[in-house]
Amino acid sequence: MNPIFTIRRGLLAGLVAAATFGLPVGALAETTIRIGHVLADSHSWHTAAQGFAAEVAEKTEGRVKVEVFGGGQLGNEKDMIEGLQFGAVQGGVIGGGSFQSIEPKLGIIEMPYAWASREQAFAALDGELGTHLAGLLEPKGIKVLAWWENGYRNVTNSKQPINTPADLAGLKIRVTPDKVRLATFEALGAEPAPLAFGELYSALQQGVFDAQENPLAIIQSSSFFEVQKYVSMTQHVWGSAALVVSSQVWNQISAEDQAVLQAAATEWGQKQRQMVADSDAEMVEKLKAEGMEFNEVDRDAFVAAVAPIWESEAATFGPDLMALMDAARK
Repeated sequence: MNPIFTIRRGLLAGLVAAATFGLPVGALAETTIRIGHVLADSHSWHTAAQGFAAEVAEKTEGRVKVEVFGGGQLGNEKDMIEGLQFGAVQGGVIGGGSFQSIEPKLGIIEMPYAWASREQAFAALDGELGTHLAGLLEPKGIKVLAWWENGYRNVTNSKQPINTPADLAGLKIRVTPDKVRLATFEALGAEPAPLAFGELYSALQQGVFDAQENPLAIIQSSSFFEVQKYVSMTQHVWGSAALVVSSQVWNQISAEDQAVLQAAATEWGQKQRQMVADSDAEMVEKLKAEGMEFNEVDRDAFVAAVAPIWESEAATFGPDLMALMDAARK
């Protein structure tokens, strides 16, 4: 049976039961939140989401139960975002850039070379910028509990080391399905095209794409080393992630339990960020052991090549959001 249909049917059944017995929705004995993500169970998203689930169950004394489904079991990120809007999907850990499908302004987090460091990005998302962006999703039916991390994205390919943008010329590269990422790699001279993450390994294996771009932890956990040879440390985008729930589910939960979920999401977000930091050096050694070759790039050349994208996207983001971003980057 289609998992999205199952989730939606279960949610509706709970609401009907509450109405039948004259109970307010918030008084349901147990609220179950099924959280999905597209990455492998070995990734830090999954580990942190499971920790979040255990803490929520304990501190709400079982009133809220969280179940975690990795590997795209609840659909790809676009599917999950659509489902969250009307409650068919209850929750997810989703890359921040993927929300551009419903709110283009969320693309500002993953503009090329936006952040001087991970810490600068964390300060922005834990502050006014993150609050503003979360507020843009609330009218869409999505509640951001906390900003987590995906990490710096690097280019892998099966052809050659990438040292300068010129080395990307003619390279067929899979990118996430968002306008900014496509524009970034067009500016760098590659031939980018979007593809769902779940289809990426086979597309690389079959030569449909020469290259892809992802954080090291995803390259390793997805076994891309089996179908790619070169890792070029472009660090062209720092990627956020958001732990989110459907507003329909959120509004079923008591204020007391909402506070528990919010605190646990923030706590496990901090732990997940540390997992990413701890894993990066380890990932390099693991991928080298699998036969991948690493190289640094001419960062200044890459930054210069993508600079026009900031000007071209300014109208999409608007002056208020651009001002928040400028303040966060100082």
